Amino acid sequence: MEPRAPAEPDSALLTRVHQLYNRQSHLIDGGHAAEWAATFTADATFDSPSYPEPVTGTEALTAFAHRFTATAAADGVVRRHVLTNLVVEREGPHTLRVLGYLQIIATPHGGTPRTERFTTLTDRVVEDAGTWRIAARRVRRDDTPAPARAH
Repeated sequence: MEPRAPAEPDSALLTRVHQLYNRQSHLIDGGHAAEWAATFTADATFDSPSYPEPVTGTEALTAFAHRFTATAAADGVVRRHVLTNLVVEREGPHTLRVLGYLQIIATPHGGTPRTERFTTLTDRVVEDAGTWRIAARRVRRDDTPAPARAH
């Protein structure tokens, strides 16, 4: 017997998920640290090879986003998150797995934009009090193995 493919999310759910990711990019790029952190659950984890250790919880995520903004200002660039090719899979009635390609583009003031990072993210997204929020984010470089899928 072959395993069943995950149930396809309906268009309304896909729209909500895309809006979550679009909002996230605009919030962190616009310096809205607390609002960006609020798109995660209170105990969310953010694990990226670009940073020395994972970040966990709202307070740490807010500080992380403040550092992102401060570093861009100190570097004299505008940084933008460009998230593409989202794949949304239902893992349960209130849980999703979201995959995407994430680019960080830096534009020096008066200069030419350049890609700083090109990565793949794997998120666990949960419905939290009627709102979809990210509970875990794992970012990886494209030259590292993909995380094993939970069964």
